[in-house]
Amino acid sequence: MKDQPALVYADVNGSIYDWPALEMAGASANTWQRLRSAELIPLPEGSELFLLPERLPVGFNRKGGRFEPMPSDPFDPAKPVRAVAAFISPAYTRLYSPAYRANARAPLLPLFAYTAVGWLNGGFVVPAVRIDSDQRQDFRNFDPKLIKRNAGGRMKAERENRLLQHLGRCALTYGCPAARNLFMNRWEAPLPASPECNARCIGCISRQDGTDLCATQDRIAFVPTPDEICGVAIPHLSKAPRAVVSFGQGCEGEPLLQAKTLDASIRMMRKATGRGTINLNTNGSLPEAVEQLCRAGLQSIRVSMNSARPEYYERYFRPRGYSFEDARRSISVVKTNGGFASINYFVLPGFTDQKSEWNALRKLISETRLDLIQMRNLNIDPDWYLDKLRANLNEKKIGIQRLISQIRDEFPDVRLGYFNPPLD
Repeated sequence: MKDQPALVYADVNGSIYDWPALEMAGASANTWQRLRSAELIPLPEGSELFLLPERLPVGFNRKGGRFEPMPSDPFDPAKPVRAVAAFISPAYTRLYSPAYRANARAPLLPLFAYTAVGWLNGGFVVPAVRIDSDQRQDFRNFDPKLIKRNAGGRMKAERENRLLQHLGRCALTYGCPAARNLFMNRWEAPLPASPECNARCIGCISRQDGTDLCATQDRIAFVPTPDEICGVAIPHLSKAPRAVVSFGQGCEGEPLLQAKTLDASIRMMRKATGRGTINLNTNGSLPEAVEQLCRAGLQSIRVSMNSARPEYYERYFRPRGYSFEDARRSISVVKTNGGFASINYFVLPGFTDQKSEWNALRKLISETRLDLIQMRNLNIDPDWYLDKLRANLNEKKIGIQRLISQIRDEFPDVRLGYFNPPLD
């Protein structure tokens, strides 16, 4: 059927094929789902495809009316197959995870966000929505030659600035979109500042203590001085279009642990220029420090949350010396000081859209008066995550698409997006 996406799978050589005998399926936690055409979009430019080791692809057999794992390569039944997932570009929120059946020896998946993918009318399709129209991290807007030239030039000219050197490596080695935008002199620039953290997030992308899961990038190993921070921030704030500078990046721990350094840096920035937006990405663990930074000139905050339910929040973040209530208070502190507050809401289909999670989120929005929910895909093995959280998989799910609609209907003043917005 031309209007139904076909299952895709990978053979032993890693080549990807479609198999029209089975319809593409998605997963909502432990439940396999058929997908509606209204939920599918072409695979966004800049997305990647991943092979899922020791996981059989699952599709829907229309003739039999049931979901079926693909046990082997239909072109060579003696050979195994692997499920395929998409890692979709920034600004898009996934609606379903890939449908697969894991073998007993299936290894833990690396820290990426896995989205269902199929084949329809000559192209790959994914169940996702564009949640933010901002193009700041769209693949086509990056100029690799310009980034390499600008990063290399600044790294050579500013050899003594350790933060600038660190960000140059982030741009050139890891392809960090925020660092790349810094060296294209535009939009949001990163200001990592803390090598330490007071949480032990199970999905931390910059530090993993076990041997079964690798961090996807190196954490900053030093605390930059206010002069080093401002050497990056002030030129950006002064000249970049729609300028934002943000403490709290994937390559660091918790920036609030360096509140004294951040305070001095913010005051230096604001003494130099009133232009642009100063933002803090944080776990929100120290409301008193947030208050201090607001007095210094901090304008916006983004507090990371995997769940608005305290028990699930604390099982993911494993906080040391703070609680969910502190994170909630930090949002309120910024609002009380006239600032802009958002949450970095880690989305996983089948968990984020549980009815009890929606009820908890409604309460959080009402109590804090937050301005923006950044609907960001959680980078983690979905089965492992749900197991670690001891999630109740029997809870009623409303669907990610419906969750988005209900937030918009009930809280029309709350923005949905993916990025920290410029405020001036």
